[in-house]
Amino acid sequence: MRPLDGITIVTLEHAIAAPFCTRQLAELGARVIKVERPSSGDFARSYDERVRGLASHFVWANRSKESITLDLKHPKAQDVLSALIKEADVFIQNLAPGSAGRLGLSYEALKEEHPSLIVCDISGYGSDGPYRDKKAYDLLIQSESGFLSITGTPEQPAKAGCSIVDIAAGMYAYSSILAALIQRGKTGKGSHIDVSMLESMVEWMGFPLYYAFDNAAAPERCGASHASIAPYGPFVTGDGSTVMLGIQNEREWALFCEHILVLPELRDDSRFSSVSARSQNREELERIIVKALRQYTSEQVIDRLDEARIASARVNDMHQVWQHAQLQARNRWTEVGSPVGKIPALLPPATSNAFAARMDPIPALGEHTEKILNSLGYDDATISTLRTEGVI
Repeated sequence: MRPLDGITIVTLEHAIAAPFCTRQLAELGARVIKVERPSSGDFARSYDERVRGLASHFVWANRSKESITLDLKHPKAQDVLSALIKEADVFIQNLAPGSAGRLGLSYEALKEEHPSLIVCDISGYGSDGPYRDKKAYDLLIQSESGFLSITGTPEQPAKAGCSIVDIAAGMYAYSSILAALIQRGKTGKGSHIDVSMLESMVEWMGFPLYYAFDNAAAPERCGASHASIAPYGPFVTGDGSTVMLGIQNEREWALFCEHILVLPELRDDSRFSSVSARSQNREELERIIVKALRQYTSEQVIDRLDEARIASARVNDMHQVWQHAQLQARNRWTEVGSPVGKIPALLPPATSNAFAARMDPIPALGEHTEKILNSLGYDDATISTLRTEGVI
C-alpha cells in the first residue's frame, strides 16, 4: 500500500505550482484527475519540444496522472465536473484570479454539498488584499518577493534558473494537503487551503529579510558567492576549471589555511580571524586563494579539500548532472512511459522503505477522458455526443 491509495484528487491546473504539487501526491498513491482544455490542454504542454517533442516543464511535473478534456465554459461541462468533484477527496485549482469563483468552484460554494472535501487554491497573491486580482508568474514573484534584489552580480540582478517560486508554492500546497487529510481523518471535515506564491517565496527569503532587519543594509548581490560568509563560492583553479568551496567555521578555516593554502600564518591574521572579518575583506582573501589554487588542477583541489574534510563541489552543467556518479551509484534514475515512449525520470528525493513511489506515464491530452466518463456512468453514445458538441 501507498499512503494515499484510495484518495482521489481533481485538479484544474496549469504551468508548474499545482502540477508539481499533484505529481507528488500521485507518487504517494493518489489518483490525480487532471482537467484540461480540449485541443490545447495545460499551456505548459507547449512551452517547448525538448523531450522528443514534449515540453520539458510538462514532462517533469505531470507523470502518474489521468487527463480528461473538458470545456468548462460549456453548460454541459458543469455536470461532468460536478460528478468528478462528488467523487473527490481533494479539489485543487490554480486558474487565473477569480476564475474558480465565477465557475462556482470556490470553497464557499462547494462546502455545503461536499463537507468532507479539501479545497486548495494556489494563486499569486492570495484570496484577498489589494493584489488579489493581479496575474502572477514565477519571475514576477521573484521580483515582488525581493529575491531579484539579492541574486546576481553587483551590476546585474539575475533570476533563478529554475521555477523557484512555483516549486515553493507547490511544496507548501503539497504539505498542507497532507496535513488536511490527516486533520480530516480526525474530524471528518474538509477544509480550505489558500496558498500564495508571494508568501511562499517571502518565507524562503527569511535569512535576507532578518539580515536587513530594522533598516539594516540588505545582503549585497555577489554572484555565486555567499553574501555574508567568506570564503564561500566559486574559485578558478590552475586548469581553468571552477571549484565551489565553503568555510563555515573557525575549525575549517584553520584546516584550509594549513592544508589547502599552505599559509598557516593566515589562521590568526586579524583580517581573516572571524566570519565577519573574512566577509569584510573578501576581495583581498579571494586574491590570496586564487593565487594558491593556481598551482593545482580542479581535481587536485577537490581531492585536497576532501582530505581536509572541507566542503566542496564541482560546478556541473546539465549534461554532467545526467551522468552524476552519486545518482548512478544510488540507482536514482528510472523510466516512465509517455506519448513518445520511455523517458528517464528521477525517483522522488524522499525514499521510504514502506512503499514504492508511483512512477506512471505522462498522459497524452485527454487520454483518459472516455475511461473517466465511463466510470461516472456515461455511456458511449453520450460520450460521443459530448465530443461532437465540443464539451470534451
